[in-house]
Amino acid sequence: MTALIIDTDPGVDDAFAIALACSSPDVDLLGVTTVFGNVGLAMTTRNALRILALYGREDVPVAAGADRPLVYPHPHRARYVHGEDGLSDRSNLLPERATGVAGTDAVSLLARLLEEAPEPVTIVPIGPLTNIALLLAAHPGARGKIERIVIMGGGIERGNVTAAAEFNIWSDPEAARRVLAEEDVPTVLVPLDLTHRCAVDAAWLDSLAGSGERGRLLVELTATYREFYSRTLGRDGTVVHDAVAMAEAISPGLLATETYAVDVECAHGPARGMTVADRRGAVARELSGVDDGREVAVAVDADLDAVREFLLSRLSS
Repeated sequence: MTALIIDTDPGVDDAFAIALACSSPDVDLLGVTTVFGNVGLAMTTRNALRILALYGREDVPVAAGADRPLVYPHPHRARYVHGEDGLSDRSNLLPERATGVAGTDAVSLLARLLEEAPEPVTIVPIGPLTNIALLLAAHPGARGKIERIVIMGGGIERGNVTAAAEFNIWSDPEAARRVLAEEDVPTVLVPLDLTHRCAVDAAWLDSLAGSGERGRLLVELTATYREFYSRTLGRDGTVVHDAVAMAEAISPGLLATETYAVDVECAHGPARGMTVADRRGAVARELSGVDDGREVAVAVDADLDAVREFLLSRLSS
């Protein structure tokens, strides 16, 4: 059984990731915290509650977190990808949850859940890393209760919101740098280079829609998102970035990783939010005298059909 906490900014692919955790019998979902990102905090929190309601998870505590980055304003949301409400303007298709947000903030809930957990916990941040940076800064003792952090974010060869930067990292580069380059916590980074390769096609989506009411509703939520990705991919399909990271969190080793020293560009300019992965290897870094960034496991490859099958089988259950 994998004990998980999800930090999220739903978002269509976030919805798939939360659904995957809820659909997995080998997951103990301890809590969900929300952050600004794809849309504003009020909407990401509302969406998280509704996705949990779809799966009957009244028991999972939800707490709202950061509504802005650590330092600089967030330039814009991702409504052109996810719709005005974050779920292709179809969030009202989902049920309301009877249980509202917990009477505490996200960082306090994260700290409490970690403290109370009998075993170390996997944290899965699939939005901007503001809440996680604040947790590690304010509660340094929490590190010992974290099994690993599995992050969807970054791009090694490319960006998506800019030529250099992936959206989650770009949304708060200072927070991302704190988590990726400065903290000594076992970390897996699942970048968009790999998540794009795990894109699902129309047949996959049709299979999920035909699996039952929950699957049908998940596919309904992809309308705006699917249109965007169909245009950018050049074929009917979509990229469920966050669900790929969640799959690795649930089934460690599903994705093949390599260890790189990682840093995040925080300067203002065209490279802001860029994830810089030093792929020279430890010996070359040492000999060069330039060895910046701590080492993290970066997902670089996978059996793509196996990943798609893992997602479909769990989400269809």
